[in-house]
Amino acid sequence: MASGRVAIAVIGSANPSEKTRALAFEVGRELAKRGAMLICGGLGGVMEAAAKGAYEHGALTVGILPGYERSAANPYIVIPIATGMGEARNVIVVASAQAVIAMEGESGTMTEIGFALKLRRPVVALDAWHHIDGLERADSPVRAVELAIQLASKG
Repeated sequence: MASGRVAIAVIGSANPSEKTRALAFEVGRELAKRGAMLICGGLGGVMEAAAKGAYEHGALTVGILPGYERSAANPYIVIPIATGMGEARNVIVVASAQAVIAMEGESGTMTEIGFALKLRRPVVALDAWHHIDGLERADSPVRAVELAIQLASKG
C-alpha cells in the first residue's frame, strides 16, 4: 500500500451482540497497536466498535459508506468515502483491504466474505462463520489480527 500501512477490513453485523461489539473494539485496538489501517463499512455495530477501538488507539480508519453523505459515517471514521452504491459498496470494502477479519453478521457480511474469497483476499473468521470453508479461524482478537496481518503480508 502506498501509505506503508497494512490495510485490514473488519466486517460484521450492524446489530451485534454485546460480546461481538466488545470483540470488535479489541480487534480495532489490536490493529492500531500494530500500525495497521482499518477499513470498514463506516456505519454502526461491528463497524463502529472496531473503528472506535482503532481510532482511540491512533489508527487510520476508513469507512466505505453506502450513501452519498460523508456525514453518515460513525464518529470514529477519519476518512469517509461516500459511494452512493448501497450494498454494492461491500465489494469495495474488501477489495480495498489486504486481508479481512469477519465477525458475526448477516447476509451483508456473508456477501463480503464471498467477494473477499473471489478476490483472493484472506479471510479470518473470529468466533463466527464456522460453516464456510476456505476461511482461517481465530479464537481471540489478538490472534485474528496477528493472522490477518501475517496473511496480508503474503499477498
